[in-house]
Amino acid sequence: MSLFKAASTVSLLTLASRITGLVRDLLMASMFGANALTDAFNVAFRIPNLFRRLFAEGAFSQAFVPVLASARAQQGEEATKALIDSVATVLAWALLVTCIAGVLGAPLLVWLLASGLRHAPDSYQAAVLMTRWMFPYIGFMSLVALAAGVLNTWRHFVVPAATPVLLNLSMIAAAWLGAPQLAARGIEPIYAMAGGVMLGGLLQLAVQLPVLRRLGLLPRVGLSWAALRSAYQQEGVRRILQLMAPALLGVGVAQLSLMINTQIASYLAPGSVTWLFYADRLMEFPTALLGVALGVVLTPQLAAAKAAGDAARYSAMLDWGLRIVVLLAVPCAVGLLTLAEPLVATLFHYGALRNSDVGQIASALAGYGVGLLGLVAIKVLAPGYYASQDIRTPVRIAIVVLVITQLLNVLLVPWVQHVGLALSIGLAALVNALWLLVGLLRRGSYQPQPGWGRFALQVLAASVLLALWLLWAAQHFDWIALRAQAAWRIALLAGILATAALVYFGALWAAGLQLRQCLRR
Repeated sequence: MSLFKAASTVSLLTLASRITGLVRDLLMASMFGANALTDAFNVAFRIPNLFRRLFAEGAFSQAFVPVLASARAQQGEEATKALIDSVATVLAWALLVTCIAGVLGAPLLVWLLASGLRHAPDSYQAAVLMTRWMFPYIGFMSLVALAAGVLNTWRHFVVPAATPVLLNLSMIAAAWLGAPQLAARGIEPIYAMAGGVMLGGLLQLAVQLPVLRRLGLLPRVGLSWAALRSAYQQEGVRRILQLMAPALLGVGVAQLSLMINTQIASYLAPGSVTWLFYADRLMEFPTALLGVALGVVLTPQLAAAKAAGDAARYSAMLDWGLRIVVLLAVPCAVGLLTLAEPLVATLFHYGALRNSDVGQIASALAGYGVGLLGLVAIKVLAPGYYASQDIRTPVRIAIVVLVITQLLNVLLVPWVQHVGLALSIGLAALVNALWLLVGLLRRGSYQPQPGWGRFALQVLAASVLLALWLLWAAQHFDWIALRAQAAWRIALLAGILATAALVYFGALWAAGLQLRQCLRR
């Protein structure tokens, strides 16, 4: 499977996940609005997600996938299978301890993440209760990340990319069916969402296991203390743990930044946490469809190229990934900056969500859009370091970027409130991506192929035309007033976006860009 075909497959499945996630968020916005209790749910859901990024697609995946790909390339299938069993054993024991500690320590975790909720005691207690219900979710998701790392290394991308849909479907069912049932019994309906999260985690793990069994890669988890000691002493496990140490610091820095931002938001106007959450959900469309898909496909391939000593192939893959980022992330950023209010109004402005909420979410979305190119580029540049089993350099950069983010918060939050939190993340992401790029260039790992200057001018010219069209569309219609004509508003936005795609890619074609050659790797 070619890199572009693999990335396209992951992107399409990720699109399905994001669409079902959007339906989930739209349903929640319509049923629950933006208030102190939705802030409580978003804080409680963010806590297991924070730890998931440590144990799952964060530090663990950054360390596990390169070591697994290297073991498969250099040691063969049997040794690699033994490594998978040992890693699964150590991970399962670590998750058991973590989940028990998380359930017991839920009040402290909520206080650390959003102490401002204590101004509304009912909201704070709801956040603690939902954290306890949802914390075991990290156990399911971390094992899902283990399975996904194995399957991606064996170039089986479909199932790992499709499983997030199950979480969204479970949460949609919880909102649609469970919440009314709780409300009829006099129980706060937002609690149904916690049950949906747990069901989604269980289903995501369940669908991975048959694929692993069919490939003969289903891990055997040692349940005894002796099995744990034996697994811990395996050389590959120790190497992963060594790589995880700086990776944990790097992911911890990113999560610390998120915690600080959530803390700040909890002291701002009620609804600020939810406004940022919905803006972040929309911003995840391009970051996931582009950045995550490219990162998932490129990481094991870059690691294999490094293990084989093929420097030319390694550099060429990075070059291809960065061209795709520029080609697709730049117009997406233009769309977020110019079309934020129409997007938010069309997707979320129903039911309990107020007119004023639309503007607050749209402003935050534009703040994130400033740094979209950086946020996506990081997903391609960072694997360039992980493939060399160099996690320390991205960590050092992340620490400095954390400081920059908080300095920006000091300047921006008093001025533009919650929008400053989004804007500081966007600006810091640009710094992070540029720093990673310069590092790869200086060490000679990445050597840009010819034609970048012409390519950049072609993208810039097409993006200017795109911006002019979207600015006209955003200002010509009253997107808030169109709430009474929901079907027309949806059709109008769809037509505008379809025309935008024609404008952008038509301008690229007129400028002489050979799109098929650009996409082919």
